[in-house]
Amino acid sequence: MNQSSQIIELPHPEGAISLAGIAEENLKLIARQSGAQVILRGQEVNIFGQANSVERAYRVIQALQPYWHEGRAISLPDILTAFQALDTGKVEEYRQMQDTVLARTKRGESIKAKTLHQRRYVHCIEKNDITFCIGPAGTGKTFLAAVLAVQYLLSNQVEKIILTRPAVEAGEKLGFLPGDLQQKVDPFLRPLYDALYEFIEAEKIPDLMERGKIEVAPLAYMRGRTLNNAFVIVDEAQNTTPAQLKMVLTRLGRGSKMVVTGDITQTDLPSYQESGLSVASKILGSVEGIAFCHFSKADVVRHPLVQRIVEAYEKVELAR
Repeated sequence: MNQSSQIIELPHPEGAISLAGIAEENLKLIARQSGAQVILRGQEVNIFGQANSVERAYRVIQALQPYWHEGRAISLPDILTAFQALDTGKVEEYRQMQDTVLARTKRGESIKAKTLHQRRYVHCIEKNDITFCIGPAGTGKTFLAAVLAVQYLLSNQVEKIILTRPAVEAGEKLGFLPGDLQQKVDPFLRPLYDALYEFIEAEKIPDLMERGKIEVAPLAYMRGRTLNNAFVIVDEAQNTTPAQLKMVLTRLGRGSKMVVTGDITQTDLPSYQESGLSVASKILGSVEGIAFCHFSKADVVRHPLVQRIVEAYEKVELAR
């Protein structure tokens, strides 16, 4: 067989730590995905094996250079995306994705698209008035939408952010929950608040809400309104009925954008009730000005275990 080897010199110890990952899990993943042996000796990466496997591992490590050159942490999804980019001829797009900062958190951390599908999602939101994003938990659907919403608000491209989701959760009804209306709906809207807190100081959010710059409300409160000059995020849309989702989609007014997110596999609706998100994906796919983005387990950017959980459930569902 045609054997080969390559050596990559890393610039500093931090780069070696970045590329190797915890317990060298990054190098092990690169080895599994490429078929080559990948061994770190100090600041030197040694790659051995069949020529095509060595070349594959070498090119992926080079594609990850912006991370390890700066000593930034490299996650398993970063590596899988690098392989995907290599396999689809999109290495240059992958490099551009690493260089594009979408926003900075209040702690100064840069927010970037982590996968090629996330990059396309951002572009779809920028170019379309309504964008649907469908995929499993942990893929950044809501978080990226909130990132862009805050940027649009701070740059005066919209006058307000509206965050909404259906108040459906494991059979609970609002009437049985303690407190006033705001206290009743807050648990359902907590993920949206969490995304906002990354960019806006917590003490400023009540003032922005009082001034109508940020509105967080259950989906039912959208009825009868026209949402002008707003960035609207409809979260957990798999829990809407077809009538509810049609209602909120037709609230869109001038100068507004709407992002609809959800995971069709995690509906809390009764078994006899079809999801509004599922229906919309079937009938709106060809409508001009509406984009659909689909994420898979490969786009999971939370803890690596989340990706394995999604994969395990998919196997069981396919076997049924």
